[in-house]
Amino acid sequence: MDRLLFEKTGDGVFLSHLDLMRVFQRAFKRAGILIWHSQGFSPRAYVSIALPLSVGVESVCEILEFEIEDGSVDLNGLPTRLNATLPAGVRVLRAYQSDVKMKHLSRLQAEITLEYDGGIPDGAQAAVAQLFAQPSILMKKRAKRGGEVEVDIRPMLFSLELRAVSPQELQLTAVVAAQNPSLNPQLLTGAIETYLPQYAPSFARIRRTEVFDETMHPFR
Repeated sequence: MDRLLFEKTGDGVFLSHLDLMRVFQRAFKRAGILIWHSQGFSPRAYVSIALPLSVGVESVCEILEFEIEDGSVDLNGLPTRLNATLPAGVRVLRAYQSDVKMKHLSRLQAEITLEYDGGIPDGAQAAVAQLFAQPSILMKKRAKRGGEVEVDIRPMLFSLELRAVSPQELQLTAVVAAQNPSLNPQLLTGAIETYLPQYAPSFARIRRTEVFDETMHPFR
């Protein structure tokens, strides 16, 4: 299967998942590359993005799967052709072939930067580290069929490093479950707001930095 490794940064973070799908479909068309379409009354281009991002979240490791109509394309030259048509903030890093199935994408790494307008509060770093060292952290998350369910997010958190990157910023680097089940890194910020409201950040930025298989090799 043909795949793209791409990044979504800057103004690109404001594109929704559906908007991003349309952007890539138009980019292929403008580059003169005919994507394979499904058959039937309403044909759809075969373009699929793994692990859709929430609006506002950056990533430098997004993966898009596609299929060319005639089965052939110069993958080496494809990033340049697509980047010439893509909007600011969306950039293809690599085009390649892979036989690894998407179901083997099991973990992702994210950087969560906590910003404090008045500076990092005294005791915040130690308290946050202690929170995520607990054996159980119960949080409410949206259920697929609507409403909310309570889940223990701790088993889905495989590792976490915490450091101060400036007098106003704490940064969490976390490896979390990506699929079946999945842990949205935004819930880590939510856990701080729920259990440590006195250390809730003024603002939080999230950046996905890598995706892995279950053996912690980068997934491609």
